[in-house]
Amino acid sequence: MKKSLPLIIFVGCIGLFILAAVGPASLFRRDASDDSATDAPAAAAVEQEDDGPPPITEAPGPAPKGMVWIPGGSFTMGTEELPPTGENPDKIKADEIPAHEVIVDGFWMDETEVTNAEFAKFVDETGYVTFAEIKPKREDFIGVVPDISAIPEENLVAGALIFNKDFDRENFTTEYTNWEYQAWKYQPGADWRHPTGPDSSIDDKMDHPVVNVVYRDCVAYANWAGKRLPTEAEWEYASRGGHEGWKYSWGNEFQPNGQFMCNYWQGTFPTDRQNLDGFLDTAPVKSFPPNDYGLFDMAGNVWEWVNDYYHHRYYLESPKRNPQGPEKWLDPGEPLIEKRVTRGGSFLCNTNNCTGYRNAARMRSDVSSASYHTGFRCVIDTKMDR
Repeated sequence: MKKSLPLIIFVGCIGLFILAAVGPASLFRRDASDDSATDAPAAAAVEQEDDGPPPITEAPGPAPKGMVWIPGGSFTMGTEELPPTGENPDKIKADEIPAHEVIVDGFWMDETEVTNAEFAKFVDETGYVTFAEIKPKREDFIGVVPDISAIPEENLVAGALIFNKDFDRENFTTEYTNWEYQAWKYQPGADWRHPTGPDSSIDDKMDHPVVNVVYRDCVAYANWAGKRLPTEAEWEYASRGGHEGWKYSWGNEFQPNGQFMCNYWQGTFPTDRQNLDGFLDTAPVKSFPPNDYGLFDMAGNVWEWVNDYYHHRYYLESPKRNPQGPEKWLDPGEPLIEKRVTRGGSFLCNTNNCTGYRNAARMRSDVSSASYHTGFRCVIDTKMDR
């Protein structure tokens, strides 16, 4: 529910950035003349290689602090097929198709999402300024709005996307595509220190996942920590916890014995917001049981950035061994906007809106929008210095 919202809000009301996180070499989406918006899967030129040597399964040493070893192996990534028309309770999307075999080498992964305390240490030591804290410029919206000169100066303010609890309930409707955007707004002054706006604080949330960070921010943190973002394949493999075919990171039943297994939206989004699991927004990390690899919050709480560009047809051409994602992005609905993949769902996901907490569920995120239900975790592979 987060992917095009910023533009709609920016053009329609308040000045925005657009959705998601930044690519490693460029802070904003690339120029419209860039060939990144082609319709050919980025990996089309990659021939399917032999399986090669057995995947790395044994850890070459002790796990770094706060990380767990994920032994390498093979698994079925994605979803076999779309359900019949009108029968899609899991909100399966075409970009999850087809299911395909993937082999990954072992790696260490953060057992939790990066917390506010961990991110604060990074900022204190480096003086880093996040994307959401930077005032946007008109030039940032070239190719996104028809006439950047028409953007009012007062709309060019730093901020992030948050849930709008005061959305227009009287005129609310689900009769059109992207109806979820009616419950979002761009909040000036929202950033990682102020999750829902300048009057909010993380003083009592240091053990919650950091939010309102974009891809660029995550890469900066990972570099400082001597880590990197996981690939999408690594993320899904780790989420499955070593269990082939599981729908969720804990099994196939969403609430086994009535137990809440992740932080998600209870009630009908966005009109009925209940609090049955005890958390309306983010939850402290480790509030719910870990999966069988010892990873917490692989489902729910916050969406997590991974390193891969988003391409809607990548699974048709993905290599089998350690896939790194496509070389170019493509979301057909917004072909000029650079997007990366996010995984795991958030506290805003539920059955009538999105089921991003499924292992196979994918989300595409624009690289220049911070949002208050998106964070990240990192990995270290065996080729990296520890």
